[in-house]
Amino acid sequence: MDVTLLVDALGPQLSGIGRYVWELCNRVPKEPGIDWVSFFANGRFVDDLEGLLQGKSRRDRVQLPRWITRQTRTRRLRGSLVHGPNYFLPREVETGVITVHDLSVFKYPETHPVERLHAFEREFENSLTRAAYVITDTETVRREVIAAFSLPEAKVTAIPLGVGHEFRPRTPEQVEHQLAPFGLVAGEYCLCVSTIEPRKKIAELLRAWRELPPAVRDSTQLVLAGAKGWLNDDLHEAIGDAVAAGWLKHLGFVPDTALPALYSGASLFIYPSIYEGFGLPPLEAMASGIPVLVSNRSCLPEVCGDAAGYIDPDDSPALGEAIAGALTDSAWRGQVRQKGLERAAALTWDRCAAQTAELYRRCNS
Repeated sequence: MDVTLLVDALGPQLSGIGRYVWELCNRVPKEPGIDWVSFFANGRFVDDLEGLLQGKSRRDRVQLPRWITRQTRTRRLRGSLVHGPNYFLPREVETGVITVHDLSVFKYPETHPVERLHAFEREFENSLTRAAYVITDTETVRREVIAAFSLPEAKVTAIPLGVGHEFRPRTPEQVEHQLAPFGLVAGEYCLCVSTIEPRKKIAELLRAWRELPPAVRDSTQLVLAGAKGWLNDDLHEAIGDAVAAGWLKHLGFVPDTALPALYSGASLFIYPSIYEGFGLPPLEAMASGIPVLVSNRSCLPEVCGDAAGYIDPDDSPALGEAIAGALTDSAWRGQVRQKGLERAAALTWDRCAAQTAELYRRCNS
């Protein structure tokens, strides 16, 4: 079977979708029955995935006439099973597979940049109509997609994401050298890893933290890591005020190589997002042996099960109480830590890739 994976989501700062694409790129070629895998990004076939991660753009050495390039590209795409793991299919292909991670563009359009809304208006339903199969990350989103677009149930399959082996429990001694450049000490901070965007409810987390009892706030620092995001000028001002007050450390985007130690050194992981397609950061925290508090919204209860504590991100007083309790209840911490490790062990990228390849084979049968 000849497969083409769209890899536009690969770049120097990997999002959750970028991580998903990268893991498929590394695993799908090894799956039984997959004879050849090509990679396609920004209207051309690419062979240097590492270059995409580094932000490099390869140019063909020989510049052919556009009509020849377009004709060759279309022929290659149509002779392959094309998977668009980031919502869309190329216009040149008649059918294929797409992954729909969530419907936040439709449910919370006010939380997305205008250019993204326009891209979905132009391309999404066209891609959805041409797709032979649709993959979602969770059963929650699978049901949303079926209901929103009146799709046959058999057309939509939920395939959970995974967590890498690099996320595992580590002792304070094992992470101290990696935490030192950030000015952090293992066990003395709580962590939130999230792109700074409206639906992640970072403003509500800051408000709850600001209202914690002084003894709690002064003994444990809040650490926020993640890409800058969008639609958040007021939030960045609030982040700056919290940093100046001394109880928040804002790291911005953290390279993948530093994330495992950052997770392992935390005393608590907090994720107040109101809507997710899966939510990789809570799973990565669980695999790292860290107690987790997550929002009680969307698919997060499906992903985390009984291995997390649940919060209402819109109720700041209750959120503050949950944080204070999670930091001091050692029995609860030990219980959810063990359950989190067990849950994370069952969700691997190998499993995700194997189930994805099985769907490809279904398309080809």
